[in-house]
Amino acid sequence: MTSPPSPEQLRYWLALLRTPAIGCKTFLNTLNSFSPDQLFCQSHSTLSNLGLKDKSIDFIKAPNWDLIDSDLRWLEQPDNEVLSIYDPLYPAQLKEIDNPPPLLFIRGNKTLLTQPQISMVGSRNPSPLGKQTAIDFAQSLVQHGFTITSGLALGIDAASHQGALNAGGHTIAVTGTGLDRVYPARNKDLATEIANSGVLISEFPPGTTAKANHFPRRNRIISGLCIGLLVVEAAKKSGSLITARMALEANREVFAIPGSIHNPLARGCNALIKEGAKLVENTQDIFEELGEYNQQPEIIKQESFKTTLDLEKQNLLNLIMFSPTSVDWLVQESGFSVEVISSMLLMLELQGYIATTAGGYIRIK
Repeated sequence: MTSPPSPEQLRYWLALLRTPAIGCKTFLNTLNSFSPDQLFCQSHSTLSNLGLKDKSIDFIKAPNWDLIDSDLRWLEQPDNEVLSIYDPLYPAQLKEIDNPPPLLFIRGNKTLLTQPQISMVGSRNPSPLGKQTAIDFAQSLVQHGFTITSGLALGIDAASHQGALNAGGHTIAVTGTGLDRVYPARNKDLATEIANSGVLISEFPPGTTAKANHFPRRNRIISGLCIGLLVVEAAKKSGSLITARMALEANREVFAIPGSIHNPLARGCNALIKEGAKLVENTQDIFEELGEYNQQPEIIKQESFKTTLDLEKQNLLNLIMFSPTSVDWLVQESGFSVEVISSMLLMLELQGYIATTAGGYIRIK
């Protein structure tokens, strides 16, 4: 079978997707012998000869059609669709990975799946600087014609999606649940915004809840969709590093933003750079590797950053590092009293120059 399922056949594709003990590999292997609608007509012995487990065969012989009907009702709603691996709009990049999902559920603009994508991943608990860095890179990348892909998680994922949206660009969120659910719930508004101007995708059917083993599966899609993957902040042992290694295995370009040797959230990025990931300080470093895709001019011209601080605040800002800086150290170096320092730090924070963090303050611009 090499063509997308008809509406009548789709019912059986959805049933096979929900069959217990049938993952992507087994699903795709069965297509070499039977289309799903043919499979559901086969005898117990034929199904057994295909290597299917007893619980899979039991479901195929007596499917839970109520579940399938609920999937079809979801698909009847506006902007909800499903793509089979044989659909012309199914991303070619994704077909190249091991065990690509046979079906992709979609909410939003499915044509974005064929656009050049940069995936961005990182810590769920980033530093203020890491969060701002993700926003800035996402904004610059979409201004050069790239679509930003990430996993809708808290932290770097959410910042990357938001940066793309802030710049009027496009973003794709790959979820670890069915698309009728949002995980984490705190990203519900973000998910709605992405569905309206970008696209949400999942290999999991509607109603699927968040489970720990879903997120590594989601990550292989994030790495598979992109032409390059950027790690912004990541601890030495983190899911982001696993995603980066998946990208390397899929022959994607991997980029990492370096950080202080004293910052635990930079150790994963630094380790990736040691292993051959490209060290990135600005988006130009990415464009140098992906020049063939960078064909669109910037949508928005960025103005150079100019401070409007008085001399005392500027001098204090110059003392604050892009890693945690203590108030005691600032008092010692500046000669100002704690009271004066505290007042100026508050103003600098309100103006967006610095942010509080464990150990003091950190400069973010």
